[in-house]
Amino acid sequence: MAKALAIHDEKNYITPEGFAALKAEFDQLYKVERPEVVRTVAWAASNGDRSENGDYIYGKRRLRQIDSRCRHLMRRMDLAEIVDSSQLQHLEKVFFGAYVTLFDLNDDSEHHYRIVGKDEIAPSKGYISWISPLAKAMLGKTVGDTIKVATPKGEGQFEIIEVSYLK
Repeated sequence: MAKALAIHDEKNYITPEGFAALKAEFDQLYKVERPEVVRTVAWAASNGDRSENGDYIYGKRRLRQIDSRCRHLMRRMDLAEIVDSSQLQHLEKVFFGAYVTLFDLNDDSEHHYRIVGKDEIAPSKGYISWISPLAKAMLGKTVGDTIKVATPKGEGQFEIIEVSYLK
């Protein structure tokens, strides 16, 4: 049990943009949506019988969802370790926050990734977690290095062709 808590409470490495997104979501939920739902629930409760009152039942359920998400966001922000990679402009090695272009040696295609925190993963944008197998294989490598990663199609071989910390 203690080990599970330790893993859950590990530092949450995150980019400044990722932290701002967490904070914006928290603020939206806590300062805008929650007060609206509280007003709706209070109004619905004043109408009498709550057992068949849809506004009341739905409102209470939505309030629990908002409170649960707010608690989660607060935990993630409390554990956040903001890593501002924009200060790392002239590095050739791949570290947290890097934009990396890989050349797939198996199918001659290019792939673009950014190594980000667990709360920032966005496959459609190429944002991958720093704890993913691909990111772990890239960390510490430089342009020209070849990495091997297990993929759903088998072992993938990639060459790092570009590393940048500014987009």
